[in-house]
Amino acid sequence: MKLILLSMCAGMLSLNLFSASVVPESERYAQVASLLSYTSAVSQADQARQKACDKIERIIVRFNPAMARHLRNEIVNLVYEMSIKYPNIDVDLICATITHESGRTWDPKALSKAGAMGLMQIMPATGKWLAQFEGIEWTNAEEILYDPVLNIRLGTRYLSALVETYDIEGGLAAYNGGSRRARMWLSKNKAPGILWAETRSYIPYVMKLYDEFRALPL
Repeated sequence: MKLILLSMCAGMLSLNLFSASVVPESERYAQVASLLSYTSAVSQADQARQKACDKIERIIVRFNPAMARHLRNEIVNLVYEMSIKYPNIDVDLICATITHESGRTWDPKALSKAGAMGLMQIMPATGKWLAQFEGIEWTNAEEILYDPVLNIRLGTRYLSALVETYDIEGGLAAYNGGSRRARMWLSKNKAPGILWAETRSYIPYVMKLYDEFRALPL
C-alpha cells in the first residue's frame, strides 16, 4: 500500500511539473495539498485496517492456534470487511459472537446438538433463507455452512439485521432464541422469565467476550 501511495504521489507530482507552464502556481499548490491530504487519509485508513486485522488474528490464534494460515488470513480479512459493510456490528462483536457460537473453538465444522452449523452456528433452514438475499446458490447445508467464508457472510448479514432492529442485546437474544421472544422481552423492559434459559445465559456470555475484545490493545 505504501509503495502504491508513493507511486501515485510521484506520478501526480510529475504531472504537475509537466503542466507547470500552463497551470497557475496557486492552483498547482492547491493540487499538491489536495493530493497530500488524500494520501494521508488513505494511509491512516490502511493503518486502521491493519491494526484491526492484527487483533482479529490474535483472537483466532488464541482459540484455534492450529488453524491453517491461509484460512486464518481469509477469515481475518472477511471479518474486517463485514464490519465495514455492516457498521452496526464491529469486529469485536463479530469475533465475540463467533467465539461463543463455536464453543470457543473457531472450528469451521462446529455442529450443535440442535443442528446449527459452522462458525456462526446457522441452522440449515435459516441459512437457505439467508442465501437468497446474499446471492449464494444453495446446494446443501454442509457445502455452504461449513464453508467459513459463506458462513460468516450469512451470519453477519443476519446479526446486523437483528441488531439494527433490536439493538445489541436484543439482537443477540433474537440470534439465539428467535425474534418473537426478543420482541416480547424488549416490550416488557427485559423482564425475567421471558427468554429461554439458554438465551438468558447466551447474552451475558457474548457481551462479556465483546467487552474483553474491545479492551484488547490495537
